Amino acid sequence: MLRALRTSTQRMLPKGWGDVVRQVGLFAGVYIAYRLIEGAVDGSSAPAFANARELISLERALGVFVEPQIQSWAYGSHLLIVAATYVYITAQTFILFGLLLYLYLRHNRSYYFVRNMMFIAMVIGLLGYAFFPTAPPRFLPNWGFVDTVAQITNTSPHNNAISGALVNPYAAVPSMHVACAAMIGWTLARLVRNRFARAWWIVWPLLITFVTVITGNHFFIDTALGLATAGISALVASRLARVRPHVWAFRPQVATFTPQPTFAPQSPSLATHTVSFSAQAAAFASQPAGAVAESATSAVAS
Repeated sequence: MLRALRTSTQRMLPKGWGDVVRQVGLFAGVYIAYRLIEGAVDGSSAPAFANARELISLERALGVFVEPQIQSWAYGSHLLIVAATYVYITAQTFILFGLLLYLYLRHNRSYYFVRNMMFIAMVIGLLGYAFFPTAPPRFLPNWGFVDTVAQITNTSPHNNAISGALVNPYAAVPSMHVACAAMIGWTLARLVRNRFARAWWIVWPLLITFVTVITGNHFFIDTALGLATAGISALVASRLARVRPHVWAFRPQVATFTPQPTFAPQSPSLATHTVSFSAQAAAFASQPAGAVAESATSAVAS
């Protein structure tokens, strides 16, 4: 029983409990540091609202400032708004950590590449928050936006000191929700084998983009910069993997093929000779001893 338990544990944890503790500690440390720094770079609201108005002006010039209309359309379904709100709230916590755990357990060979991508994206995100603080659309009711998180949950992440220290209300550019969704979604789309699961993970970043827009948390430009953050992070992680290619490289599971031994058929002439020889040997063995001696003497005499 102990051997079966040990085998099961080894199958579930490819690198043992030591690596599990190491990876959990590393990711938790980096994530908490990221949240603390994000909260620390929470600057003045004046530049954040000014930058938000600049994004609106840019989107209007490009003809893509349609977020208020999309959110207004989504409010036609209370169920859609409630579902989108809770997906947004959990996307960067339970959903993200659950998917990372799945990657570690089921696709361990590629987990370390994804982890490095995440760390790089966090650095890019912090740079964006520090140098281009931006108020999210939900802070702009005069433009027709609604704060769905506050409306649906009757809470705000900035109401207490702890969450206020970990959350920057002006961390809208880039959208880390979309960046993480792209990094996780595109990775799983390359790893899973079921075609329906693959299709789901391909559209996962688009789904999260839709969620962030209808909940009033991001402009389309924010989401585009989130996709760019994911792409840059993947590129840098690929370069970084050259340092430790046997650990940090993206290595999807490749189906293995074990060739079966093949035997060439005997030629008809060889098979005929083999059968003939076997028949002669059997007939010789069935003769009496005297007849065998006589046959041998006759053969020698001749």
